[in-house]
Amino acid sequence: MKPQRRTSHIMRELNLVPLIDVLLVVLFFYMIISPMMSRGLDVNLPRSEANTIKPEDRMVLTVTRAQEIFVEQERVDIARLKDILDSIRKTKPQINVYLRADRDAPYGAVVQVMDTVKRAGIDRLGMVTEPAGGTETAK
Repeated sequence: MKPQRRTSHIMRELNLVPLIDVLLVVLFFYMIISPMMSRGLDVNLPRSEANTIKPEDRMVLTVTRAQEIFVEQERVDIARLKDILDSIRKTKPQINVYLRADRDAPYGAVVQVMDTVKRAGIDRLGMVTEPAGGTETAK
């Protein structure tokens, strides 16, 4: 009898299972590490009796849902707002401006007020938000 000849078969497919395993491990590692990187540093800050921001160094602008603009408690229009901000910046160049906008205020009106603040040369503009607890905070 003739001996059977053994032919070698060349594998023509790639085995993707090890590649998928490695990718899943990398994905798992990324999912665990990425929240830790985006979180800030936990620092226990010291307490101080003195307030570092003086009340006269800040000003609150309010935009209502009816697109009314208030500087502190005084209602102004957008043209007058620019003049007020220019004069305040000249007397207090380090003033902090906080913008309180109603959540139902038109987006364009809020952006227009922010643009007016920036054109007046005031760089310290913060947005006042209300956390889930219900008390206002500046961001």
